[in-house]
Amino acid sequence: MTGLGGLNPSPGALVLGMVQFHVPIITEPQHLTQTADKIARQVRGAKEGLPDLDLIVFPEYSLNGLNPRSWLDDSLLCDLDGPEMAALRGACAEAGVWGCFSLMERNPDGAPFNSGVIVDARGEDQLYYRKMHPWVPLEPWQPGDLGIPVCDGPAGSKLALIICHDGMLPEMAREAAYKGANVILRTAGYTFPIQQTWRTTNQVNAFTNLAYTASVCLAGPDSTGLWSQGEAMICDVDGSVLVQGDSSPDRVVTAEVVPARADEARRNWGVENNIYQLGHRGYVAVEGGAQDCPYTYMRDLVNGNYRLPWEDDVQHTDGTRAGFGKPSEVRAQQKDGIPRGPSGG
Repeated sequence: MTGLGGLNPSPGALVLGMVQFHVPIITEPQHLTQTADKIARQVRGAKEGLPDLDLIVFPEYSLNGLNPRSWLDDSLLCDLDGPEMAALRGACAEAGVWGCFSLMERNPDGAPFNSGVIVDARGEDQLYYRKMHPWVPLEPWQPGDLGIPVCDGPAGSKLALIICHDGMLPEMAREAAYKGANVILRTAGYTFPIQQTWRTTNQVNAFTNLAYTASVCLAGPDSTGLWSQGEAMICDVDGSVLVQGDSSPDRVVTAEVVPARADEARRNWGVENNIYQLGHRGYVAVEGGAQDCPYTYMRDLVNGNYRLPWEDDVQHTDGTRAGFGKPSEVRAQQKDGIPRGPSGG
């Protein structure tokens, strides 16, 4: 059930609006202001059109755009306490709705961060996240250093945010669920070649963690004419798709989820309660289940020894393929204000 897209919310429902935001073209600082104003208008308009809306989610890159030539231009980056984010917080407070927003964030100590913020209906930050796994070799962002935070949200939800490529690594959604998230948001800028893996991972992340997943990409063409896919998806705790969008730019895909249902499944399921069973192997035969760590990659990662059998044969280990140069050069590009990247230059 989706409550007819949130028009008839069930008791305990969280009504979500996933915005297939049209790819913005950002080439001058004033474009950031204009795009923030557009996002703010959509926040207010969505709440006016759907009064029961609890949380509106905008995709990755919805503020800063997808042009790699602008990503390391300091004048086209944003700050957590900057005017663009102030406008978005103000829109949430004015409309009385929660919002999830994306920003490419200045970092005086390294390359920029690809960040996300969840703002409550008073306009106050409740979650701040930095993308852990940039989409290498095509993105120049500093890897996130804040872990995967979880916050209390509306309707008994516990919210987590992962960004784009994060969702391709099953450990990310698992960490969010392990910390209590029952609704995992995923924002992205993916284009159509990623469509099938987008769908698959959204469903798998839901089922393997008994969590709702709510995911959305940008939509429409960028400055080169390459289209982002849109493709909003909200998945039930069993991995089934509750609602799925299309490629229409600026469409708001809505549905309800009931966070208490995820909590109930985690407490009451026997078969396929996988997030519990991971740490309690074979509890029918062993009291409490085996609680060791039999996974070599986990132990090696913790000990700083992560190394693949084919490690020496991996061809792409920095951003040179995409025109970013070595990591030291990426930082220099930002400092000297010369925008370079996959488009050339």
